[in-house]
Amino acid sequence: MTDIKWDDRGLCPAIVVHAATGEVLTLAYMNAESLSKTEQSGETWFYSRSRQKLWHKGETSGHTQRVVSIAKDCDADALVVRVLPSGPACHNGTRTCFDGPSGGIFAALDDILVKRDKERPAESHTTKLLNDRNLRIKKLGEECAELISALLVEDNAHVTSEAADLIFHIAVALRARGVSLADLQSELLSRFK
Repeated sequence: MTDIKWDDRGLCPAIVVHAATGEVLTLAYMNAESLSKTEQSGETWFYSRSRQKLWHKGETSGHTQRVVSIAKDCDADALVVRVLPSGPACHNGTRTCFDGPSGGIFAALDDILVKRDKERPAESHTTKLLNDRNLRIKKLGEECAELISALLVEDNAHVTSEAADLIFHIAVALRARGVSLADLQSELLSRFK
């Protein structure tokens, strides 16, 4: 990548985004050398402003980031690096360096389901579904039939509502199997090649 407008320290901000989910993982900085190493290796390299040296993401944690694409903005003074991470992006061990959802509704739904799965509050409908395999399968069948019916005769608002119900129940069933919506999105992304 050429024509980057480096700042007075020779750096450019790089917004790292999960390629499958669109979730913003971190904001880091690159210089010409780290950008070149990223392009050559297919994994992210950054410039640490605090240590004043290059670092390969995952060199100590093992949580590397495979680069899917790099794009510069219209002014060529910022980069978006789309990656498929092998683990948490943050040095604190969290998926993202940002607190709160930063990747749209699927990331937010995944976060809620992980919490429900861990805490299992007794009054939660999600807990009931997670605890009862037969109920999960029954609800999937019901929600699928309701969406099909709505697609045949209902207005778009009703179709949208039924589709949301089905997606929620699919997400719960996947969570019960240990599959995240990020895993699903990665699979879908792999089919665009």
